[in-house]
Amino acid sequence: MSGSHRSGARPESGSQPAISKATPRTRRPRRRRRILSIALSLAILLMAGAGWIYLRLNGNIRTFSADGVSPDRPEETGGRNVLVIGSDSRAGGNDAYGGGQGDVGRSDTAFLLHVYADRRHAVAVSIPRDALVEIPPCRLPDGSWTGPKANTMFNAAFSVGDTTRGNPACTQNTVEKLTGLRVDHTVVIDFAGFAAMTSAVGGVDVCVPTDVYAGDLNPNLHARGELLFAKGRQTVSGRKALDYVRIRHGLGDGSDIGRIRRQQAFVAALITRVKGKGLDPTTLVPLADAATKALTVDPGLGSVPKLTSFAMSLRDIDLHNTKFVTVPWRYQGERVAIVRPQADILWSALRADRTVDGEDAGGKSPEPSPGSPPTNAAPVPVPGTGISVAVYNGTSTTGLAARAADTLRANGFTVTTTATAASRTHVATVIEYGRGERDRADALVPLFPGAELRPTSATGLTITLGRTFASEPPPTTKPTEPTEPSTSTPAPPPASVVDKVRSADDDPCSNLSFG
Repeated sequence: MSGSHRSGARPESGSQPAISKATPRTRRPRRRRRILSIALSLAILLMAGAGWIYLRLNGNIRTFSADGVSPDRPEETGGRNVLVIGSDSRAGGNDAYGGGQGDVGRSDTAFLLHVYADRRHAVAVSIPRDALVEIPPCRLPDGSWTGPKANTMFNAAFSVGDTTRGNPACTQNTVEKLTGLRVDHTVVIDFAGFAAMTSAVGGVDVCVPTDVYAGDLNPNLHARGELLFAKGRQTVSGRKALDYVRIRHGLGDGSDIGRIRRQQAFVAALITRVKGKGLDPTTLVPLADAATKALTVDPGLGSVPKLTSFAMSLRDIDLHNTKFVTVPWRYQGERVAIVRPQADILWSALRADRTVDGEDAGGKSPEPSPGSPPTNAAPVPVPGTGISVAVYNGTSTTGLAARAADTLRANGFTVTTTATAASRTHVATVIEYGRGERDRADALVPLFPGAELRPTSATGLTITLGRTFASEPPPTTKPTEPTEPSTSTPAPPPASVVDKVRSADDDPCSNLSFG
């Protein structure tokens, strides 16, 4: 059996092993093929995973019809404007988070985000839900259109048509009517989605100025209830985060305006947290999943690529250049009035891409043509339509109050009283203003240079004239608004706006409440 081929038999002497030279030529290709197959398998898995994520995120996004957007719209500008609406609808499981009463969606909060043309600055302007505005014609679910409604609460626009998902197009129309700014995109976020987003980023840092109880969140309990928030800094997420931004009573003056301040601080802290996470997929994927589930958007943002493109356009805006302000306002009984002309000056500054710090954020300005006005020309004064004021003569100069009244009327103000002050020894003119009326007082300053502004517990505006006014009376002609676009530098936002601005990098415990 010397010639047998049994297993393990050695080859005959002098012969070559059967596989000795074949080994290098056969094993390497097999190894390469094995590595290649593993790589391809991984690539297929990654592509399948990315595709699954894309399909999931794309399937999460809800859009509202653009049919309800008014055909009469402001012109586009260099910057971009995004309307963000917080809905308290009970639809889609939101009843578990204490949504609105009944089945009609309402807007609980809203702000207009202006992204400047340089894509390095942004400002979010909060609009109080109780602000009295004009709601223009809006489309109903049956296709018909409503008539305009004057002196109506701002949040009523979202409820036009009485649907669970609300009417974001009507709110968009209202904001465009109010601001003269074209809203490029509208985003609605609901309670459940908001809670999920805060959990996806690992919570948001907030500051609570005093202990808060369940009875503060829901006064209908008629009892103090359990402790919801202990005083001090803390991190909140999910339902806890939602309770924080919704709470109104028990903090500050208990007003919606005070709550707006805390909501601005919260959004600033949320932006800070997201930016701090960077491009970590373990955070971004859950956040994207939560965000797309939370949002109802206009068709212009109705896909993952569109949302991603918009998000990437914000990547160069740092925290300090992300600002939060509230439209100039004052109390009008139990409601809120938007103060003009201060609000109009703010909208004008945004249209011209002027930041709240007065910077030009519209990119490089064109060279002025020969003979054009200098770029630092004084802004055209704005009339004081709708502002009432009482005038008192605080000097011994006869007829001074009547002269000031003529000036005020010529500039659109309403004069309610002209009389002699109790003291007639005033040197400087004094403008006294009540709670929430600083913006209106600011409108008087151009007519009374050097006047001293003083807050008072009384309501309304009062001017007590001093000797400085007697020696240098203001102009008596009513300013006219330009019919052509002005080449001068737009007026900066009013002092009452600038004084209360918040940056995303501010201390979360600062400037939290009106009261």
